[in-house]
Amino acid sequence: MSDVVEKHTVSMSFVRAAVSHLQPDARERALSAAGIPSQLIEQVAARVPATAYSALWLAVARELDDEFFGLDRRAMKVGSFALVCQAVITCSDLDRALKRMLRGFSLFLDDILGELTLDGSSAVLRLHNRIAADSDRRFANETLLVLVHGLMCWLAGRRIPLTRVTFTDSRPHYAHEHNLMFSDEIEYSAAETTARFDGRMLSLPVVQNAATLQQFLRTAPQSVFLKFRNDQSWTSRLRRRLRDTVAESERWPVFEDLAKEQGTTPTTLRRRLEREGTSYQEIKDRLRSDVAIDYLCNSSLSVDEVAARAGFQDTSAFHRAFKRWNGVQPGEYRKRRSGEN
Repeated sequence: MSDVVEKHTVSMSFVRAAVSHLQPDARERALSAAGIPSQLIEQVAARVPATAYSALWLAVARELDDEFFGLDRRAMKVGSFALVCQAVITCSDLDRALKRMLRGFSLFLDDILGELTLDGSSAVLRLHNRIAADSDRRFANETLLVLVHGLMCWLAGRRIPLTRVTFTDSRPHYAHEHNLMFSDEIEYSAAETTARFDGRMLSLPVVQNAATLQQFLRTAPQSVFLKFRNDQSWTSRLRRRLRDTVAESERWPVFEDLAKEQGTTPTTLRRRLEREGTSYQEIKDRLRSDVAIDYLCNSSLSVDEVAARAGFQDTSAFHRAFKRWNGVQPGEYRKRRSGEN
């Protein structure tokens, strides 16, 4: 199976949020450094490679001297995240590391803070966010959760499943991204922004050291927000099941057969996908779109060849589908991504 189907993309919603505090010239520089065509910013359905979003995060940080996208009144200056990481790798277990980590972030941020409590058998990470603007507050919640959870998982050398996540923010149009990022149990418009996980995880030993930290930081922030994605959501399970279908240009499984494979009924599986804000058709489309974007950005294959690799026998159908997914034709996406006029 080709490695291309392992590639992930990031919603344009996060790209727009990432550059929202940049002046026009700085925004153009950051997008250019990340290889993201500015013309795609307003395409709601468009997506970019995860590597591009990672590069954008670093570019925005350089422009603002702020690793937190200018969301907090106090800039989290470049190098702050590395200092937090260096402070926590000397802890013996995840409990001490997480508490030290939250304390570290509180030294660099004023408007959003995290605290760790226990509720029965669950550990609860609770965020207190005083950012006034709705869009900034939402993105700050997402960003700090990504940083804290990603660092937790890396320290333990394994994914720490989040059993439930709640947001005070309303449900966004890209809610299915949260299922992939955090948990398949998410509530919106809640009283608090929280992330719950098994309290026993706090006793896990910290398995990282100074040597592994250097490699982690070399690949950050992609190593933080992508490596420890939620692979237990139904969306992720079906995506893994369908990878070979795309790679081998096979026919898509019938939904009823797929449900039986997963040990459930079509009605139950459909309901579970709806709770994650997606559908079988959307999973298939996202997978083919990710494959196409990766080939368009990272290969010299012709558009016709990309269409075939993405599972299309009819190139014209691929053109229509790609424009529906990303707002532009595949050839135009490649041209803008490469910076051609």
